[in-house]
Amino acid sequence: TAEPSSDSDSSPTVESVEDNPDGGCHIYRNGYYGSSIAVVEGILEVNIIQMTSIQMTESQAENSLVDFVVTCQGSLPTDVCTVVSDPTCQVSKSMVCDPIVVTDECLLTIRRAFEEPGTYCINITLGDDTSQALASALISVNGGEST
Repeated sequence: TAEPSSDSDSSPTVESVEDNPDGGCHIYRNGYYGSSIAVVEGILEVNIIQMTSIQMTESQAENSLVDFVVTCQGSLPTDVCTVVSDPTCQVSKSMVCDPIVVTDECLLTIRRAFEEPGTYCINITLGDDTSQALASALISVNGGEST
């Protein structure tokens, strides 16, 4: 055991004792420790505020394009990932991630292609170095039109 330090320093003292079963020796470690915590705001919320089907010509009709207008609150994102799944949001069909540059206000348009008509679950994740936030929606794509 050790007696309490009479130093005027109020920093916490770390003291540990370990038994060595082979030789019965004790190891004493004394010292101070410190830590710092950085609080970051992070991306607090993501909202899909609009979904718009892009009209294409007959020759371009192999894929349906949809624009998603997304807003967020908190820190500005540096990347966006879109996961397209079945209507139950259980089976992933595709995932696309892209770096983005948002300079002032978190308002961006994300364009994604759908190979065939149907109902899909869309998960849009905005992220930065310290946080991520997710918004989900169901979308029905009908050969160039979406609702």
